Amino acid sequence: MSKTKTVSFIAVMLMIFTSAFAFDNTSIAYYTMGFSGIIWYVLAALLFFVPSSLMFAEYGATLHNDQGGVYSWLKAGLGAKWAFIGGFVWLASWVILIVSTVSKIWIMLATTLTGRDTTNTWSIFGLNSTATIGIMSIIFFLVVTFIATRGLGKVAKLAGIGGLAALALTAVFAIVSLILLAKNGFQFAEPVTAQSMLHSPRSGYQSPAQMLSFIIFAVYAFAGIEALGSVSDRMRNARRNFPRAMVAGAVAITLIYAVLILLWGASSNWQSMFKGTSANLGNTTYVLMSNLGLVFGKAFGLGAAASQGLSFWFARLSAFAMLLSYFGSFFVIVYMPIKSFVLGTPRRLWPGKMASLNANDMPANAMWFQAIVVCVLIALTSFGGRTAEGFYNVLTLMDNISSTVPYLFLVTAFPFFKGRTDLERPFVIFKRPTTYWLVTAAVDILLLAGVISTVIDSLSSGAYWDLFLEIVGPILFGLIGLTLYKIYTRIVTRETATTTDVSQV
Repeated sequence: MSKTKTVSFIAVMLMIFTSAFAFDNTSIAYYTMGFSGIIWYVLAALLFFVPSSLMFAEYGATLHNDQGGVYSWLKAGLGAKWAFIGGFVWLASWVILIVSTVSKIWIMLATTLTGRDTTNTWSIFGLNSTATIGIMSIIFFLVVTFIATRGLGKVAKLAGIGGLAALALTAVFAIVSLILLAKNGFQFAEPVTAQSMLHSPRSGYQSPAQMLSFIIFAVYAFAGIEALGSVSDRMRNARRNFPRAMVAGAVAITLIYAVLILLWGASSNWQSMFKGTSANLGNTTYVLMSNLGLVFGKAFGLGAAASQGLSFWFARLSAFAMLLSYFGSFFVIVYMPIKSFVLGTPRRLWPGKMASLNANDMPANAMWFQAIVVCVLIALTSFGGRTAEGFYNVLTLMDNISSTVPYLFLVTAFPFFKGRTDLERPFVIFKRPTTYWLVTAAVDILLLAGVISTVIDSLSSGAYWDLFLEIVGPILFGLIGLTLYKIYTRIVTRETATTTDVSQV
């Protein structure tokens, strides 16, 4: 292997960090579970992040020449039918991510401009704020789709700037919080006790089923690692170093998540911050950052006006950093999953001209079909008369569940992929069948427990519409995959029969 094709241990660890770490996951964990979110993140790392990363490493090394990515991995393990279904469920996770992201961008924009989330006061045509955000999001996404179909991929370079901004935000938060802790004699605003480490302060996360449903958030915090398997065959001494990089990266990210969740308690008392306030899963990062600026100013003797000014700028700068990160990556996620899936699957799978590429080498027809689905889902979530808090909470839950379900397919396929004897494997991590079957069962049980607990929690609270919205993406796209597979098999059967008849003439 040439030197130009190898990647170092450190480079792989940086890729792991970039793919699996997100600053706002820590604020969501603190908002939802307080300090007890730390335990769930650790469990998710041990039972999901590390074992699934190693599975994906084997997938990527063995099938690195295939264009289909997730589709190719599933096909190698479960066959074409389940690859179609699972691939479309994976595609659904990206569609739901778009729905969630495009709606939350407005919070970032509002906070960047005004220093706080004012979206709950926005109104056009006399509509309430959530309907207003829905209309704005639909228009925005149609514009983005139009631009993306023109092949303006260079816009994705903003993602690199956004990534640096997010890292800078993480560093600033950690440094300021540690300085505040030192100034206060290492006394936390939120008391660090055995009770706070084991139990959520939120009333909606007290029963075992409710607490277990948080595993969806924890798994989502590590989502994106399936993309790393493609570099496993390009690493020096990959048999030894790639598993080490995966484990080291998982440990590092888990520790960073745990420390950052803990540091939120340095400036923010949970009851004071969230009980009876307008904070929600969409704006909690900026609410907490604003409070950090206020508390930091007061701790160092600034007056009320100066402390409020510092609070204002902390909120604005954090929102701007997140806006850069989200907006920069948005043009990528609009076409990257669609393009990868279209090119990796049989062209006859797609009806009509759905798989056709335009003059800019973009699957424009498929992208516009995606736009229709996204707009419908935005309309369903925003015109239900819900409050802003309920609106952003259900968007986050939709995103979490849709991102978790594809891993059930990928992990379940792994033992069957291992059973193939016709594949050349550059390196093998799981050698014994007993080991990889047990690991597969453990990861699947964890993922199923999180999804089922979320469903039970919604049913027990009577949130039937929210439950429908949370599961509609994976179910709808799974049915689309099944339908297209049946159409595809009929076409292949008809062509085979025609060829046979001709050959007999």
